[in-house]
Amino acid sequence: MDYQVCTSEGLALSVSNICADFLTARHLQQHPSVNHKPFILTICPLIVIGKQDRADLALLDHMHHVADAGYLSGDQQGCMKGTRRDVLVQIEQWSRDKQDKRVFWFNGLAGTGKSTIAQTFAEMCFADGKLGASFFCLHDFEDRSNLQSILPTLAFQLTHCFPQFRWELLPVLMENPDVGQETLCSQMEKLIVGPFQATKTHTLIVIDGLDECQDKEPASALLSILSRYVDKIPFVKFFITGRPEPRIRSGFRLESLRPHTDMLKLHEVQPSLVDSDIKLFLKTWFTEISKNRSDCNFEEDWPGTYHIDVLSRKAAGLFIYASTVIKFVSSPLHLPNERLHLIYSLRQDTSHEGRSGIDLLYTQVLEQAFHDVDSHDHELHSRFRSVVGTIVLIFHPLSINILSDLLSNDCTPPRISTSLRTLHSVLLVPDSTDDPVRVFHKSFPDFLTDPGRCTDHRFFIDPLVHHKEILVACFDVMKKRLKRNICKLDAYVVLSKIEDLPTLRATHICETLKYACQYWTHHLAKIPCSSDGGEDIQSAIKDFFTTGFLFWVEVLSLTGNLEIGLHALYNIEQWYKMVSQMQKFYSSLCSCLSRQEFPASGQLIASNLSWIILTQSRTALQGYTMMPPYFVPLHPGSMCTIPQSSHTGLRWWLGQLNGEHAFIQFLALDMNLPLHTGTTTLQQLVLIVKIS
Repeated sequence: MDYQVCTSEGLALSVSNICADFLTARHLQQHPSVNHKPFILTICPLIVIGKQDRADLALLDHMHHVADAGYLSGDQQGCMKGTRRDVLVQIEQWSRDKQDKRVFWFNGLAGTGKSTIAQTFAEMCFADGKLGASFFCLHDFEDRSNLQSILPTLAFQLTHCFPQFRWELLPVLMENPDVGQETLCSQMEKLIVGPFQATKTHTLIVIDGLDECQDKEPASALLSILSRYVDKIPFVKFFITGRPEPRIRSGFRLESLRPHTDMLKLHEVQPSLVDSDIKLFLKTWFTEISKNRSDCNFEEDWPGTYHIDVLSRKAAGLFIYASTVIKFVSSPLHLPNERLHLIYSLRQDTSHEGRSGIDLLYTQVLEQAFHDVDSHDHELHSRFRSVVGTIVLIFHPLSINILSDLLSNDCTPPRISTSLRTLHSVLLVPDSTDDPVRVFHKSFPDFLTDPGRCTDHRFFIDPLVHHKEILVACFDVMKKRLKRNICKLDAYVVLSKIEDLPTLRATHICETLKYACQYWTHHLAKIPCSSDGGEDIQSAIKDFFTTGFLFWVEVLSLTGNLEIGLHALYNIEQWYKMVSQMQKFYSSLCSCLSRQEFPASGQLIASNLSWIILTQSRTALQGYTMMPPYFVPLHPGSMCTIPQSSHTGLRWWLGQLNGEHAFIQFLALDMNLPLHTGTTTLQQLVLIVKIS
């Protein structure tokens, strides 16, 4: 007879299982996340079992499941000691509460640290003897992003945790060994609900990252199944984390699940608590870096409280930002001080952090959001860019209703809501269309508006294009709605004497008009004077000053924002100065070329934004100092006689010009045959000029 060593509960033991539990116990004793009962590892007296029990265990082992999906898989770190205490206390209180809220949705935007907290909570529950099973979903792994794998894996873990559960499940597997391949409904009924109903087992199940699973249902398929059976297993609690994406939100809104669900929005936790945790996280890791880099000299208490505060403000509640900073600074191939200086010296820029990890997160969120969308659906992608481009570029958050009123065209509130439906992971989209839509972290707009970071043209937001669209929309709103005595006040009335002025303002000056009046010049300042459509903008400004200027001043006065008008006029003046300088530059350049008797002086043959291409017949540009930074010197009044490249029919030079009205870069092309030795004249010169 063959024998196998098992526990007194009939569960076969392996050295790896004992070691894993022992190491977990040691980790929890040395690094407790919050106060909880001491973990005591107990190995019961061993008994000897026979072939039948081994066959039962083999049957369980052959059941479809994912071996490394639990909290012990090792690919997810828990919270650093001392951080996230308040959040963990709230979750632990729910786990001990015996009321009907048996489902907990741990809701959080991308990068807020949901999985890290879920890992720590699972460790706590295991230490307290409450954890029955766990499944940590991962988008990058096929088996861990497959909904069909979750319930069989949970059942497999439950059989190793509760012998009575195993005894109820074995007959099911004997009758149908492939039950793990059946529908979710069948899996839930046979693998989870049936054994729990028979055993009345009290336990807790953790499912992390449900949004990472492939799911084609409008409401999460797993949550839909859970909503049907949650009443039938009243002794089981489910802790589920997930971004507020459409399927997840719809699933938790199901009528049969909502009464049983408690929720915590991680991105709405008190900011001061999150900042304190991020500071502790950064300080601890920087200390670790300074200890491990013996090749570097660090000041005491490096990098200092001031720089920790700067980084915490840049993190703005996004834990993945802090983690990415540590990853960036701790690069073994760079000096930590220099890497850190790159980050805090550019306080309004997140490019270094983005390329070190955050951009991958945003790319994944957007690709998942548009996974089922036809890549050739240009109308949908155009609407996305228009709506999201407005949200990330406006200077004051607006509600969906106001965004619709501003953008008009086909951007109705329902269409805007639909465009934002898949973006709740990166934008704060309220339930009410009257509340403002907000950007959670500055790194998201930075990502969308940088073509070097957002390389998918479907999602790239060109600031030049969309600032212009918003400016035109502001002009349209003001043209239609500005009018004399907009609040219908009595003649010669003093504003301070009007008792119901707030009511009159709310009645006659809508929020859309208010935004347009306050911020249109801010958008104007973001548009280069050399951009396409500059003449149309000048025409719109002229029309505004001709017909609506006084009415605009009236609205600013009524809304208490008259000082904004002074800054607005300054912005307009600066923009027109730029236009004037451009015009003077063109005139000066053409005049300079004319004095050299160029027969085709100033002939414009192409134009693209701030680039212009001019054709001329000689090289001297008297009056300009040519200072190329990387090429052979060009002397005032003449082009260099040594070409940078020489081919039959082509020579070229690169350089810079310091002119009277502008600083330009140029590329000079000689389109003729090679010049004779000593000759300094180019017979056909093409200048490609860029305005700096």
